[in-house]
Amino acid sequence: MTDAALRRNLLEQLMDAGRLVVERGLVLASGGNLSVRVPGTDTMLVTASGTWLDRLRPGDFAELTLGGEHRGGPRPSVEWRLHARTYAVRADVEAVVHLHPQHVLLVDLLGERIRFTTLDHRFYLGSAGRVPFAPAGSIELAESAAQAAQDHDAVVLAHHGCSTLGATVEMALRRALNLEEAATMTYRLLLAGNHEADFPEEWRDRIIDV
Repeated sequence: MTDAALRRNLLEQLMDAGRLVVERGLVLASGGNLSVRVPGTDTMLVTASGTWLDRLRPGDFAELTLGGEHRGGPRPSVEWRLHARTYAVRADVEAVVHLHPQHVLLVDLLGERIRFTTLDHRFYLGSAGRVPFAPAGSIELAESAAQAAQDHDAVVLAHHGCSTLGATVEMALRRALNLEEAATMTYRLLLAGNHEADFPEEWRDRIIDV
C-alpha cells in the first residue's frame, strides 16, 4: 500500500468512527476529537478545531509531529496535546478516541468507580484511569492523562469526558463503546441501590479458555 493510500485508509477509519460515536450519543456537535499515528513516522493526524465528528471529510484533519510542529492541514483540535502526549508514552498505541460520554461522566460525578461487570468489559478494558479536571487543551491535562495512560487503555477526564486507546482505530473505538456501556450498567446498578455487584474476583484473570 502506498503512503497516500495508507493515509486515505486511516482517514476513512476515523471518519467512520466519527459518524458512529455521534450516532451512539457519545459526543455532541463539535465536541470530541480523534487521531491516528502515521505508521513509521513521528506524526499524527488529528481532527481539526471545530469539526463535527459525524461530518468529517479528508480535509478536516491536521498533521502534526508529536512535538506539536504543524506539518499540514487546518488548525488542529485544541486537544492535540492530549493525543500527542499519549502517543509519546505508549509506543503500542496507534489511535486515540476522545469523547464526552454521558454515563462515564455521571458515574464519575457521583464519586463512584466504573464497574467492568461483563466479559467484554473485562476483556477490552478491565480498568480505567481517572484524572482531575484541568482546562481543555492544557499541558496539565495532557500530562496527567498520559501518566494515567501508562497503566490503562481508558482514561476518565473529570468534568470533561474520556480517552480510549488502541493499536488500531477499531480497537480504540471498541474500548470507547465498552467504557460507556460499563458506565451505563454501573449507573443502573446504583439507581437500584447496588454498590457491590461486580465481576467475580476469581475469574478476572481467566475470562477466556484457550
